[in-house]
Amino acid sequence: MRRGIAATALVATLALAATACGDSDSSDSGDKKSSGELSGTVTWWDTSNDTEKATFKKIAEDFHAQHPKVTVKYVNVPYGDAQNKIKNAFSSGSDAPDVIRADVGWVADFASLGYLDKVPDAKAKEVDSAFLKQAAASGKYDGQMYAVPQVIDTLGLFYNKKMLKDAGVEPPKSLEEMKTAAAAIKSKTGKTGMYLRGDDSYWFLPFIYGEGGDLVDAKNKKVTVDGPAGVKAFKAARELVTSGAAITNATDGWNNMETAFKSGKVAMMVNGPWAVADAYAGDEFKDKANLGIAAVPAGSAAQGAPQGGHDLAVYAGSKNRDASHAFVDYLTSQTVQVQTTKALSLLPTRTAAYDQPDVKSNEMVQFFKPAVDKAVERAWIPENGALFEPLKLQFTKAVTGASSPEDAAKASATAFHKILKDWK
Repeated sequence: MRRGIAATALVATLALAATACGDSDSSDSGDKKSSGELSGTVTWWDTSNDTEKATFKKIAEDFHAQHPKVTVKYVNVPYGDAQNKIKNAFSSGSDAPDVIRADVGWVADFASLGYLDKVPDAKAKEVDSAFLKQAAASGKYDGQMYAVPQVIDTLGLFYNKKMLKDAGVEPPKSLEEMKTAAAAIKSKTGKTGMYLRGDDSYWFLPFIYGEGGDLVDAKNKKVTVDGPAGVKAFKAARELVTSGAAITNATDGWNNMETAFKSGKVAMMVNGPWAVADAYAGDEFKDKANLGIAAVPAGSAAQGAPQGGHDLAVYAGSKNRDASHAFVDYLTSQTVQVQTTKALSLLPTRTAAYDQPDVKSNEMVQFFKPAVDKAVERAWIPENGALFEPLKLQFTKAVTGASSPEDAAKASATAFHKILKDWK
């Protein structure tokens, strides 16, 4: 849930037209022979990053071995463009994908607009019984399941073990300890403590959770980003930069952060399991044992990292819904989840997968699984993704000093109220 836009009335109208292509019972639609044999084409839009996409493309193509008459058309859609591109395709119904890999924060939005086919009852029951509870929750909207969880994640503190050892410091457990550790790293090695990604709202969440707050109170329909915790969160992020503990950049934060960490320009960064494979590709981590992972440093109130991940969903207007649902079943099978963990260190969503040798032996999974269990579950509301665009703007302004913490919090709340019109 890093990017999003607010839905318009036109989009909602088009969504209803798309839904009319077929009802939500996927058992009697799609290109399926009377004998039950699946055939035809399934187009999958995958939002995985450059390090992951070759693995997912190969996994997708392997579906053909199980169903020889089904052809999977794999399309990699850059994550930053995906939410808008998917919405546009679904709203027009033209060249829309059959299956999408959606950020967990997009599911409620797409489902509320009528874009997603309901998960078949048998599969929904399996997800509720055999998948991680917090992962299953992300695929639901208004009491119905519209997506099957593929991977789950959260944020952690990546650190260069050698650099911290040379500086004589341990991984910081709080933001105050981060400042102290960074000063020692600068003094002993000449390097900066960490890279702070300030151009993505997802990276703001540990700050506000760390101050005991949240963006919204969904239960009471109240905007809370501009409360005392929100102001403290913007201030804490800015102080990491002004203190010299962190460097940041207002543009292309992902590549700047990855490059700085992999090259040894900085000793630490906050990132998720999706970044492990890319980190290993850096000069500093040719010896994989040099990469350490710790909990995100706590704020003044708590340690809190957000629940993230990706779900798989079928387009309600798909002309091959049976094969599409079968493809989602395949991608979320235990065999494929274990295969994905082995190749990319991504966390499975099936509970039993954690008992498999290739998962149990993965050091990164063994760190991130307990972190996921403690992660803060977000409000699964349709507007979730839309809130992240104005928040991203204000977060960037706050960490770069273009706005005060107070002004950033106030501006965020003003933008939220325009999206959540009937909220307090």
